[in-house]
Amino acid sequence: MGRPSDAPGAGGGPAGEGAGVVRSAVRAPEIAYHPARRAVAGRGPADPVKVLMHRHRELCERAVDPLEIAAGLEAHGLTDRTAARYRHRDVFSLAEELYARVPGAGRRALHAPGPEQDAGGDARAAWTLSALLPGAACLATAGALRATEGVLGDGARFAVTSAGALLVLLTLRLCLRGGPLRAPDGAGGVTLYVCWLLGYVVYGDDLLAQVISGGPDGHWTAAPAPLLGLVPALAPAAWCAHLFAVRARHRLAASHGLADFGAGVRPLLFGAVALFLCALTALLYLAGPGHPGTGTGHAAPVALGALLFVARLLAVHGFPEPAATGLAAACAVEVAAPFLVLAGRLPGLGLLARPVETVVAAAGTGGVPVLACGAAALGLLVHASVTLTRASAHAPG
Repeated sequence: MGRPSDAPGAGGGPAGEGAGVVRSAVRAPEIAYHPARRAVAGRGPADPVKVLMHRHRELCERAVDPLEIAAGLEAHGLTDRTAARYRHRDVFSLAEELYARVPGAGRRALHAPGPEQDAGGDARAAWTLSALLPGAACLATAGALRATEGVLGDGARFAVTSAGALLVLLTLRLCLRGGPLRAPDGAGGVTLYVCWLLGYVVYGDDLLAQVISGGPDGHWTAAPAPLLGLVPALAPAAWCAHLFAVRARHRLAASHGLADFGAGVRPLLFGAVALFLCALTALLYLAGPGHPGTGTGHAAPVALGALLFVARLLAVHGFPEPAATGLAAACAVEVAAPFLVLAGRLPGLGLLARPVETVVAAAGTGGVPVLACGAAALGLLVHASVTLTRASAHAPG
């Protein structure tokens, strides 16, 4: 009996060579673990961020920090749950990797001093001064009219009023073109809506009272006190908007997820609105004693101030369309109120005037603007609690 090693094909003869060939064919798994083939086979799933990096390369290149990338990704629909597909716990950590991997030309802006870095307190002083100018012009006009009462004729007083109104409009335009209340061009008609709302808070109560009593008869009595509180309130509005933007930006830097950021920014939003309303109420009380008997209370101008402030916040942070919709809705209610009363005088249409008469009977003529502006402001605030708590609403511009 020969030893196993002497069996045919076990040695170095032709048969052995053939067996060696057979063995190498059987050991095919060694081929699958070849380093080059392994890299090719795992190229796709091993780097899931690469596809996202190419898809958003322009965003990553122009970003000056990871927060801007995170805001851009969220604006494109990425959530913390989606970030898990790219092996990241949230959008912020995913943005940090994209920022590190994509060289961006926009990063030079970090080392180049911008206007805010150069100016600092000077910039804040500039927009604070511009926010004070409309109120100063409004108070100066009211003071001039009060001082010349019984001295100047109607024509001269009208000229003073017109000049003061023009000065207020010019300073108001200057205020809204810079600083925290500066907003990009949005939906049309906003200026017309704001003018109507301000005009109604001055003349609307007396107009509606005359219509309900069977008029209108003669001239409408003006109530200038609301304007003397609303226009100077631009300064606290600018500071409240500034504080909200700064604190939200700091919150964005310290957050570790979109849900965490939203939960932290929502109280900031409500706090900014509440702080502004407190300042507005104080200004309205200060303006009231100088013009007694010119209004039914502060509820209507406070509701209007809340509407204008929340609408401006939305426009500043990139949502002008909802802001315009809220302003238009409030205008529509105020316009409809006297027309419904007039239409109710027609035979068989008395039911149309019933809603307005019910509101006036319960809350006076001031109840109409309170209802119109208050409901619109509440709707915009609910919308802002969703949109302004997104990271994309605070992306660096």
